[in-house]
Amino acid sequence: MSMKRHNLKGIVTAIAVCAAISLSPVARADQGSADLTDESALLDALAEAGPEEAQRLDRQLQALWNKSGSAAMDLLLKRGREALERGEIGVAIEHLTALTDHAPDFAEGWYMRATAYYQAGLFGPSFADLEHALSLNPNNYDAIFGLGSLLEAFGDPKLAYEAYSRARALNPHHEEVTKAMDRLKPEIEGKAL
Repeated sequence: MSMKRHNLKGIVTAIAVCAAISLSPVARADQGSADLTDESALLDALAEAGPEEAQRLDRQLQALWNKSGSAAMDLLLKRGREALERGEIGVAIEHLTALTDHAPDFAEGWYMRATAYYQAGLFGPSFADLEHALSLNPNNYDAIFGLGSLLEAFGDPKLAYEAYSRARALNPHHEEVTKAMDRLKPEIEGKAL
């Protein structure tokens, strides 16, 4: 049992390092392409938007992030998501692994496979994929929320709260982030005293 706790502490330490990198306040991707310029404008508008406008901007960002540039890769993403919705986690992982193999620079593929791994209870692979997704798209507030969920599962509410705070800074109207922060706030404030 103590060996498992020691390994968990090592994992939490590794997560803390990755979280510090992924959660840096200047996490804007390279502004070289038109899509990324659109992403920046959408993210800036989202941070200032009201609830209804935020939903529209979120849909636009999701549409942007879901474009791999290849119809075949988009189909693998779609099939992976559909398998997740049906509860066919193994099938989803197969589709999403094919996607990450063939489109390693497509952040959404890594994020979705991290989601599938998380649902399968495979937290280590989920964390690795989230780390990769966030290295490709550090502004994906859903991936940052996923990182917070993992940190919470690993028993580090302070780092989880920091991840949720970063996600909320990008999308102030993300309901799951707000719920998670509200849930952890008493615990975090209690530790600060």
